[in-house]
Amino acid sequence: MHKLFPWWKRDYYAGALMILLGLITAHEGSNYPLGTLNQMGPGYFPVALGILLMILGGLIAATATAGADAEEAALPHAEWRGWACIIGGPVLFILLGRTTGMLPATFACVFVAALGDRETTLKSALILAASVTVFGVILFHYLLKLPMPVVTWGGT
Repeated sequence: MHKLFPWWKRDYYAGALMILLGLITAHEGSNYPLGTLNQMGPGYFPVALGILLMILGGLIAATATAGADAEEAALPHAEWRGWACIIGGPVLFILLGRTTGMLPATFACVFVAALGDRETTLKSALILAASVTVFGVILFHYLLKLPMPVVTWGGT
């Protein structure tokens, strides 16, 4: 299709998709009370996120013409390993989060997703996973009081 319409590029599609998702999110969020900055209502975050998505989508679409020649040379082959690791990480979080808790689920998610990059070593993936896990447990369990056990065996 890019032969007929050279201005249609992958970035235009990505930007348009983000704008569409932002519009849907902001619209659905506006059905709930927004509240104020001091007392945010249930619609505040979805509306703010939708507006942010629309802005980012506009920026992505606006920069689509910048890499016109680079796009033609890009993607010599599919990156199946990267795709599998990036999809496998959240799947592991869902599966392990229910049975083992936040700590092992977060570690597994970040470790597997990090291995999707061909330049990542096992050592750097371990360091990244451990760092994000410690930060995530402190933030979500202890500071935000997310009702998810840190470590459990056998599920709840």
